[in-house]
Amino acid sequence: MDFKLRDNFVEKYKNITPPFGFNGLGELTYMRTYSRLKLDGTNERWYETVRRVVEGTYSVQKRHIFKYDLGWNKVKAHRSAEEMYDRMFNMKFLPAGRGIWAMGSHSIEEKGLFPTLNSCAFVSTENLSIDKERPFSFMMDMEMLGVGVGFDVKGAEKLKIQKPIISESIWSIPDSREGWVEATKILLTGYFEGKEIPNFNYALIRKAGEPIHGFGGKSAGPEPLRKLHAHFRNLLDKRIGECLTETDIVDMMNMIGVCVVSANVRSSAQIVFGSPESEEFLKLKDYEWNDEKQTYIGSNVHRAQWGWTSNNSILADIGMDYSQVAKQTGRNGEPGYAWLETMQNYGRMADEPNSRDIRAMGANPCMEQTLESYEMCCLVDVFPIKHKDLQDFKRTLKFAYLYAKTVTLGKTHWIETNRVQLRNRRIGTSLSGITQFINTQGIEQFRKWCNEGYSTLKYYDNVYSEWFAVPKSIKITSVKPSGTVSLLAGVTPGMHYPESNYYIRRIRLSKTSDLISEVEKAGYKIEESKHDPENTLIVEIPVAIESIKTTNEVSMWEQLMLASFLQEHWADNQVSCTVTFKPEEANQIEPALNYFQYKLKGISFLPKTETGKYAQMPYEEITKDEYDKLSKNIKKLKFKNTSEESESERFCDGQNCIL
Repeated sequence: MDFKLRDNFVEKYKNITPPFGFNGLGELTYMRTYSRLKLDGTNERWYETVRRVVEGTYSVQKRHIFKYDLGWNKVKAHRSAEEMYDRMFNMKFLPAGRGIWAMGSHSIEEKGLFPTLNSCAFVSTENLSIDKERPFSFMMDMEMLGVGVGFDVKGAEKLKIQKPIISESIWSIPDSREGWVEATKILLTGYFEGKEIPNFNYALIRKAGEPIHGFGGKSAGPEPLRKLHAHFRNLLDKRIGECLTETDIVDMMNMIGVCVVSANVRSSAQIVFGSPESEEFLKLKDYEWNDEKQTYIGSNVHRAQWGWTSNNSILADIGMDYSQVAKQTGRNGEPGYAWLETMQNYGRMADEPNSRDIRAMGANPCMEQTLESYEMCCLVDVFPIKHKDLQDFKRTLKFAYLYAKTVTLGKTHWIETNRVQLRNRRIGTSLSGITQFINTQGIEQFRKWCNEGYSTLKYYDNVYSEWFAVPKSIKITSVKPSGTVSLLAGVTPGMHYPESNYYIRRIRLSKTSDLISEVEKAGYKIEESKHDPENTLIVEIPVAIESIKTTNEVSMWEQLMLASFLQEHWADNQVSCTVTFKPEEANQIEPALNYFQYKLKGISFLPKTETGKYAQMPYEEITKDEYDKLSKNIKKLKFKNTSEESESERFCDGQNCIL
């Protein structure tokens, strides 16, 4: 049932230089992050990665069509797949980073791990008295698969902790994702249901430094899991006879995030939603707060060890008093804001309310997807700036949509997720390079492209949902942050403005990386990481994005206006927007929320950080003269016969979710 492109078609692209962006940054990011090892031990080239993704996409379609005897047309399939290949090769659209890395790989073709194709998910704790350990197990399982997860604290005061039965039996934890999740499930079930907890043996878990073949990188050994279990025991032992609080729920989810990160996943992405009326929730990141009931290990300052793993947002109500929460946001950027009722009742804000998403309960960590509990989302990025005209753009939308819809045909190993996925078929067709397009072609032209593009996607959803014989997607568009994917294509991420017209972008590489020699030959500056000098090198790449406004030149209000424009004309899910605000704008957050609460579904804020303030920051602003000086001696990268185990970006691929 495998679909294969014709060799003579693919060979035509072998010697074509891919249009990687940003002065070598796109190509280096691709090699580090998305180029998988082939059977001969060398890295994929771009034309081979595109082949893997396209063949994987059409193989999923083919199996679905044959499974239900719906009629497969070989000629049409090849014609369609070849056009998808060309548009992806030329970076008119790209799957989310997880799709570039995983589609067509062993984890999909043989293991069927379709969650790895989804960027993020959400789980509610509202039914904690019934679900018990399920939300925590879901969080751990999904994050170990690289899926960022949102959650809420609605289960607070609904589940009483019981004294577990301590057994003398020994349970050896298997060296696998399933083993880690099952062991944690057993531990939590002991406290949630008063059941037996065996003595865990961690000896089977591979030693620190050994390779992780599924997702790249090296094992940190059993210590992260051992620490997680110790943290859980310390917290829950003090809660026996009492109900889990909001703080307990967040701490436990955050502890899971730290465990996953410590086990050598690059970063964790979580978002937690709470009530604006809960003082307990609003103080979660105020580590000086020392209420005795909320002190578990030492003092609340200790909680800073895991509190960083989640962005904290409130489920805001239209018309609420924002004065106090806005002051808190003005200090450190949190909490963020999500208007759940608007998410449930509206698609695009330009359209009439339809209440189609009434079962939605939250969103993903970057907040571009409305989600029900246990629901996941598949994302794909389209770059309007890469198209010659509107018709070209609309044609690309067909294949971007087709990729994302195809991912919804796969099933997961979670019953709750399968039920909601099969019903909703939610996707997120996103746009990036938005500010570049507006700068060159104007806001009115962009409005036209958004509206006609959205109608085009609705048309294709009708056509292909009928062909696949599945429900139409509940929602189809969003604007995601688009971190490293936008680097490949050389466009600005999502709706965001560049940090500067000229800047240094720093990329981390392991000292043992096979890529370093070619980077050195190309003339890029390389230095040891000041944070990890023994293992990591920092590559500095000068980047130019000329003739466009930067974050220094746009106000908080202009960013909010663009977000609301996109929510009106493009996104029927949501717009991921982190508004960068200057110190003098902090007192304007409250009036901004009062106005834009009617125009947005979610928003977050971030105080502007001076570039270059800290050593080896990812971005450092430079002048044009400095850019010219740094870039004049740089040669083209020539990666040949490299053997580098890529490490897929984990979780969401926005700059606020990953490092």
